[in-house]
Parts: sequence; structure tokens; C-alpha cells
Amino acid sequence: MTELTHAEAVPLDDPEMPAVHEQLIVFARELGELYRLERARSSELEKVLERLQESYLATMKSLAQVIEAKDQTTHGHLERTQAYGIALARRIDPALVDRPAVGYGFFLHDIGKVGIPEHILGKEGPLDAGEWDVMRRHPVLGAQIVAPISFLEEAVELIRHHHEWFDGTGYPDRLAGEEIPLEARIFSVADSFDAMTSDRPYRRRMELAPALDEITTGAGTQFDPEVVKVFVEMVEAAPPSDDHRHLRAVV
Repeated sequence: MTELTHAEAVPLDDPEMPAVHEQLIVFARELGELYRLERARSSELEKVLERLQESYLATMKSLAQVIEAKDQTTHGHLERTQAYGIALARRIDPALVDRPAVGYGFFLHDIGKVGIPEHILGKEGPLDAGEWDVMRRHPVLGAQIVAPISFLEEAVELIRHHHEWFDGTGYPDRLAGEEIPLEARIFSVADSFDAMTSDRPYRRRMELAPALDEITTGAGTQFDPEVVKVFVEMVEAAPPSDDHRHLRAVV
């Protein structure tokens, strides 16, 4: 049996070839148009998702600010602790700062206080034991509020665990050491420092040196010693302004 050559198998002058060629061209054009439409649809979907994320985030931020407004003693606390937390995270693990949800978590850390009765949240004076039991629920409530929002997934553990202590005596889960997420260990120091250097109805704010001494004393018990070391170095290198509101190091 003689093997046919390509030319013999498909004659160049086959009358059907021009039609096949034209069909292939049309098919290629249709594929290109489908690809273009799919790209446009994907781009539009991305824009819709981005707007939805912005809407969710704006809602969460507004809610956090409403909570803060109920307690005038914490005015500016959200912005300051977010700034401290980001500045500290940048020095400890720059990759954390590249994850937007971590910064959102710093800002939304107290979102769970929306579930705390106002007479406790705005009490002018120290809380009693029963009131503290209620107040300590806010990290879990906050995590539950944020958890359903997929783009804030990485913020959930930070919000839940920012009151854990390095020695395992914190709340809500009594995690210890590196069981506590790094971003929560970082934020714990930033949050405590701002609390110490802010006025409260029952006490005046601490000056810089005593506040840093207290942070240092808490290394190994309340705070991660390595985080404390970096924080103290950061503040001593670029102290907060006179009103203790902002770190120049963040600018």
C-alpha cells in the first residue's frame, strides 16, 4: 500500500479549503471577542467587589467610631493605636504591613464593644468585677462580627486575641507565647501604651518614661519581650509629640 503525501492527502487546490480557512478566521475572531467580553466582565466584577469591600469597611469603621464616640476618654484611640501598631509591625515583620487586613484589624480591634451595655462602656470610674466579666466579652463579639466578611479574614484572630497575655493569663482563650498571633502580640503593646498615655476619668495619663517603664516591666508576663524591645527602641528614637497623640516615627 502506497503512503500518500500531505499534498496528495489534502490537495492544495481543494475547493473546500477557502471555506475552511474562512471558518477558522471567523472562529478565531469569535474566540477573541468572547475573551474580550470575559475580560470586561471580570473587570466589572472586580470593580463591584471592590466597591462592596469599601462599603463593608466603611460600615465597620463607622461602627467603631460610634463606639469610640460613646466614651470621650478614648477619643482618637483608634487612629493612634493603628498608627503605633503599623509602625511597630513594620519594624518587626514588614510582611504584616503588606496585608491590608492587619491594618484594618488594628483599627477595628474594639468593634465588639458594640455589644457591651453603654452604662459599662461609658462608666466614669473603674469597673467592678461583674462589669469586667461583661467587658471581657468584646474580643469574641468583635471576631464574630468581622468573621463573615471574607476580605477581613486575617483580622479576625487579631481582634479576638489582642487581650491575651504572653504568660497565658489573658483572655478570652488564655493563649501563651507564640500561640498568640504575632499581630496580636504587636498590637497588645501599642494598645496598652496608648491607654497608659491617655487621660481617664479616674486617673491622669502617664508621662513617657513611666509608661515605657511599665511596658518594659510587663515583658514576659503581659507582653512579648521581643516586641517590647523593638517598641521601646522605636519610641526612644522618635518620641511621641508633647500631647502623646502621635509617633513621629510613623510619618
